[in-house]
Amino acid sequence: MADTSYDLVVIGSGPGGYVAAIRASQLGLKTAIVERSELGGICLNWGCIPTKALLRSAEIYHTMQRLDEYGLKAENIGYDAEKIVKRSRQVANQLSNGVKFLMKKNKIDVIQGTARLVGDGRVSVEGEAGKQTLAAKNIILATGACARTLPGIEPDGTLVWTYREAMVPPAMPKSLLVIGSGAIGIEFASFYRTFGVEVTVIEVMDRILPVEDAEISELAAKAFKKQGVRLLTGAKVEGLEKGKDSVTATIKLSDEKVEKITTERVISAVGITGNVENLGLEELGIKVDRGHVVVNQWLETAVKGVYAIGDLVGAPWLAHKASHEGVLAVERIAGVKGLHPLDVTRVPGCTYSNPQIASVGLTEAKAKEQGFEVKVGRFPFIGNGKAIALGEPDGLVKTIFDAKTGELLGAHMIGTEVTELIQGYTVAKSLETTEAELMHTIFAHPTLSEMMHESVLAAYGRAIHI
Repeated sequence: MADTSYDLVVIGSGPGGYVAAIRASQLGLKTAIVERSELGGICLNWGCIPTKALLRSAEIYHTMQRLDEYGLKAENIGYDAEKIVKRSRQVANQLSNGVKFLMKKNKIDVIQGTARLVGDGRVSVEGEAGKQTLAAKNIILATGACARTLPGIEPDGTLVWTYREAMVPPAMPKSLLVIGSGAIGIEFASFYRTFGVEVTVIEVMDRILPVEDAEISELAAKAFKKQGVRLLTGAKVEGLEKGKDSVTATIKLSDEKVEKITTERVISAVGITGNVENLGLEELGIKVDRGHVVVNQWLETAVKGVYAIGDLVGAPWLAHKASHEGVLAVERIAGVKGLHPLDVTRVPGCTYSNPQIASVGLTEAKAKEQGFEVKVGRFPFIGNGKAIALGEPDGLVKTIFDAKTGELLGAHMIGTEVTELIQGYTVAKSLETTEAELMHTIFAHPTLSEMMHESVLAAYGRAIHI
């Protein structure tokens, strides 16, 4: 097949790749996107979106257990695991089809197949239609990441699951061991526990959700323990012994004692590593460090005209960070003026467990480590009328300010719907607001967002409702 020439070829159609392609089209660049699997990548098909559909089912089921609190009655409350999974897959398929529509609308050529860089701005694609070569003035690598595996606890798809198998269980196991307590591990622990599964979480660090503010991690641990989740921190899985329909894990505990735990299934959620294999990176001189492509502040690799974005280039491993980087790389290619490199302190992080956790910016410990003198505000959900009316009085909003300048350094929340609330503080950070602007902002009543106002006031000794 003859060479096909493009201004931009994007490899990978996840939230980094497809957003980059759309922005490129908007800027008048002739664009193609290469995808070896489903449009939308892991996020839409096997990550962010379908997991939220699962967690929504869990959230409703959890509320159904509390109907009496709301003066409601229902009999024979139960669930159908097959239907829960089916709905999740339907949601994923709907969104993947939505990306197909967006590609067509924006006149982006979608090429199914596996891509490899072959130098001089050329991309070789091997797919069902055979082999073809694309010529590209610019290339964006957006191949994402896959689950990291540790020696001795390699997933087998049957007894030891990655996130993929965990999302489509043929039936609910009676017991489950989750290795890793980051967002992925905790979301699955929360989902399965809600449906009555005995859940144990193993975390090698000294606390769960180790990237979150320590105070929020502690509140999360209390909430999960109250729900019956067993948390073992400072613990390490030394090995797995597989039986016919169960797995026995050997765990070294924080006090150096060894415990054996037998569960029906194990979920390995020990992080991710970039999809860097078979892309032809090394031959071209593109540097890879610990499973991630090395880029500069403009997402440029060591090879002119080749960019990399998203999970492929490292933390934070978040879909919205990938989308932002996709736009940034394309605008750099197109010569858009006034661009700013990504500031990771403005990237919000969300965990959709019960309770939800959300944060943006520096933790209190990190702010102090960086030499800031801080003012810290806290406001509990129990002081908020809307939270009480919702029957969700447990939670906390915490804000951290630079005592000298009033800059909002970080915000951290735990409780119902905080994943929706965090955007207020993210906007505040982008606008570089100080405590003064936030204090003078009017928050609607009654809303959960009022707690955001109160937390700011509390940092300066001015909280009203506590």
